[in-house]
Amino acid sequence: MVRDRFGKKPLFYHPSAEHFIFASEIKAIKPFLSSVRMNDEALHSYLSFLAPTPPHTFFEGIEKLESGEWLCYERGNITKHRYYDVLQAPSSGITDSADAIRLIDEHLHRSIRLRLPCEVPAAALLSGGLDSAMICAVAAAQGVKLPVFTLGYDEYGAYDERSNARITADYLGLEHSEVVISRGDFDEHLDELIAHMDEPLNDPAALPLYLLMKKISSEGYKVVLSGEGSDELFLGYRQYFEYLDIEKAASLHHKNWLKKYFHSHFSMNREWEWYKRIFDDTLLFRTSGEKFTDLQQNMLLRRNVRDNESLRFLAPYREMFEQSSHTHPAQWYSMIDLKLFVGEHFLAKLDRVSMAHTIEARTPFLDHRLAEAAMSIDPGLRIGKGETKSLLKEVAGSYLSEEIIHRKKKGFSNPYMEWLIASGRIDLIREVNTQTGLFHPEMVDKYLEMARRGRFKQHVWGLYVLSHWIKRELL
Repeated sequence: MVRDRFGKKPLFYHPSAEHFIFASEIKAIKPFLSSVRMNDEALHSYLSFLAPTPPHTFFEGIEKLESGEWLCYERGNITKHRYYDVLQAPSSGITDSADAIRLIDEHLHRSIRLRLPCEVPAAALLSGGLDSAMICAVAAAQGVKLPVFTLGYDEYGAYDERSNARITADYLGLEHSEVVISRGDFDEHLDELIAHMDEPLNDPAALPLYLLMKKISSEGYKVVLSGEGSDELFLGYRQYFEYLDIEKAASLHHKNWLKKYFHSHFSMNREWEWYKRIFDDTLLFRTSGEKFTDLQQNMLLRRNVRDNESLRFLAPYREMFEQSSHTHPAQWYSMIDLKLFVGEHFLAKLDRVSMAHTIEARTPFLDHRLAEAAMSIDPGLRIGKGETKSLLKEVAGSYLSEEIIHRKKKGFSNPYMEWLIASGRIDLIREVNTQTGLFHPEMVDKYLEMARRGRFKQHVWGLYVLSHWIKRELL
């Protein structure tokens, strides 16, 4: 059994004395379990990183392959081997900016040409951002005008990207459809979406994307192109640059005094945790998807969680990085995010919500030759002057307007917490906790109160999705 290089498709298995069962969905394997029990390792890695890390799933007895890994089952024995590692790309192999831009352009063209089907109708997702615009622009340069679909929220303008997407679609001359989602859609479809996911996955964008795929499918499209992977390859998150800045504090001469100060002045804010790690000489960056820190989990769970305990889930990847030719922190950021934030979180979501509507999602930025080229570029060139996606924006200059290239990134945000509160569904977290005693009730109350004030919203969404699964599978 082989899983693809970046984890675009899942692969689950259940070994036992009598049989070896494998499938692309957990629900196909679950009937072979003698009983359903929660895997504690999956719980801890989920709270830490939004999704269980390989080989764990929430179902004790069911495991998953990681991206770039194969498994051989022979006469009751299992052998696993990692056959692909994006860090095999040479470190700083490309040091000239013009060469880097030309190479990105060539690989993006080749990747998109490879993924444009001629046998079935295809469309593309279009947000207000650069990634989806670039996919559509390069396809148009190849003579393919992809129909595009954009999400909107009538009652919540702050989350709405339709106007920006419309500008891009008009600029490229694309047929543009807008799908507007309401609180009624949220209430009606949330349970079926969570059932399709099989196990907890902390991504509030899953439901809007599920409904968008439903609309695209109803229009007869069988393939959708999406922009996953671009942020990780081209440093598209502002926080990457914040981490790079904080890394410098490791060389401060008087950091022992600061270490004592931070240890005696606990804060729930993520910046506190970042500086504490630097002064403790421990790993700072632990994926863009890190949510509950170990200390937060210790306060929440009715069990002891030691500080830095979650590092055990990252240890194999950190070892891969340290054995590679790459040393710059930005290379670590990209590598671990491709492995976990993309491979186990974004791509898991994309696969479940697209296949629920018999759509094949294709991700041109996650072409392995494009990814290897990006990782071969000198980190200084990738970072540039501290602007996100500086190299990709240079490439985009040949295809898109300055307005489209440089407008502010919104991300795939939506009013999930407003809807969760207004629907009363948020009370499920307290209800399930009363039955299980999994969390300290006072900390649950604290998180719920903070979510009502617009803070720690994704933490609370993660608790809701977890509670939903526990109620369905264990209670």
